[in-house]
Amino acid sequence: MIKFSHTVFAMPFAFVGFFVAVNHTDISLFETGWIILLLVIFDMIFARSAAMAFNRYLDRKIDGKNPRTAVREIPAGKITEKNALLFVIINSILFIATTYFINSLVFYLSPVALLVVLGYSYTKRFTWFCHLVLGLGLSLAPIGAYLAVTGKFAVLPVLFSLAVLFWTAGFDIIYALQDETFDKENKLKSIPVLLGRKNSLLLSTFLHILCAGFIIFAGIIGAGEFGLWYWAGVFFFGSSLIYQHIIVKPNDLSRVNLAFFTTNGIASLIFASFTIFSMYY
Repeated sequence: MIKFSHTVFAMPFAFVGFFVAVNHTDISLFETGWIILLLVIFDMIFARSAAMAFNRYLDRKIDGKNPRTAVREIPAGKITEKNALLFVIINSILFIATTYFINSLVFYLSPVALLVVLGYSYTKRFTWFCHLVLGLGLSLAPIGAYLAVTGKFAVLPVLFSLAVLFWTAGFDIIYALQDETFDKENKLKSIPVLLGRKNSLLLSTFLHILCAGFIIFAGIIGAGEFGLWYWAGVFFFGSSLIYQHIIVKPNDLSRVNLAFFTTNGIASLIFASFTIFSMYY
């Protein structure tokens, strides 16, 4: 029910936020920094697990009607509704409890973060812009990791968060193209239902242009911190955005999963690796 392939979207950007924060402070990674990093990783796991399980729990009846999702664990009877909800509650408690050991700011903000990542699951029922809410949830990764280290806000992690927001919303629109007909029949809201395939892909392209713009702007703002490797990562990340718009067409959705899972997962990992590497070499 919890897919590792989804985790590689936000986790690498959490690492970016963390190492940018370490670079902004005098915290030693090998003395106390590794403890904070471990807590950040646990929080990412707990938040992601709670959010995904809650989404599956809340959508269990909808998933059962959709041929594409009827094989998911709850409608297929592999996991009971009660156990799925219990799993959500346990992970939510562990998420908040873990933030207590980081610092007071992230602890006080943890219910807000939880509200965003869990609240996304309701949005397809009342707003066309559910994709942006999903993007907002994932965008908490870099700024959250930065706050975990520094306890204060800064421009650079916010730029990375904005990049994640528009990147996620853009590729989620592409993914939602698969359910356009089903969503219309069941009165669910999404950009493909509102705009149709062609215009949805155009909006997705625009959101990915915004994403690329924020990543480039972050490189300019952080020129004193990032080296040439950062721009190599930007080039690869930008190329992946272009690639997924080349392989997905309004009349051919056969490679949506390639664009959604493989391309974006690899792009996130490589961009984060190059960004972190550029701060030290």
